[in-house]
Amino acid sequence: MAIFPKFIKLTKCERPNKLMKKTGWIIDERKCLNLHEIKKLRSAAREAKENGFENCRFSQVRDWFMIELGLNTGLRVSEMTSLRHGDLLIDNGKSSIVVTGKGNKKRSVWINSGFKRICMKYMDHKKYLGYKTDAEFFLLNNLKDSRISKRALQKAFKNAINRAGLPDHYYIHCLRHTYTTFLLKASGYNYRFVQQQLGHASIRTTQVYASVIESDGKAALEKLYKLGKEEP
Repeated sequence: MAIFPKFIKLTKCERPNKLMKKTGWIIDERKCLNLHEIKKLRSAAREAKENGFENCRFSQVRDWFMIELGLNTGLRVSEMTSLRHGDLLIDNGKSSIVVTGKGNKKRSVWINSGFKRICMKYMDHKKYLGYKTDAEFFLLNNLKDSRISKRALQKAFKNAINRAGLPDHYYIHCLRHTYTTFLLKASGYNYRFVQQQLGHASIRTTQVYASVIESDGKAALEKLYKLGKEEP
């Protein structure tokens, strides 16, 4: 995961004891791709992208970028569809995306250098295939260079999942869940920072993910009943 700019003040927050009762929902492992599944999905999407680029099939290039966008920013589907090229700040040393979230609230989502390079490559591919990259045009567009629908992205994600040979129970919002769990662990459980990245109104929503990635708890379970010498 990314090492974000030093000027971002990261603050840690304690985890509450009664998360499920307070929030009314939980995140379980069926909603988050593991590292092996992420690699399979990215590999399949990249292969489809290369084929699409060679054969001038823009949808395959766009769908590859959609996968990378979800895994590297954790955006909601509605946020993905509303992004314009002007929202992507990747020149002159900038590394962020201006996102319009729920209630038309804007936030900056920081991105790492690897995804920044992917964004640049995607823009080059779009230009080569004849699509506009001016500030006012949509980043994820349909074949008519207009805003793509949420339904179309959801369908594209399902196709990508099937192409990668992954379980059919995954849906596009799982990219957001996956990003959150990996970023939480990479940031040392910095809930405040992850909350800002995701645009959660309440930090309690972010803290729900602790049940999925609590590495200390998993390590403790592995030691359960193994404190002494195991019987033959």
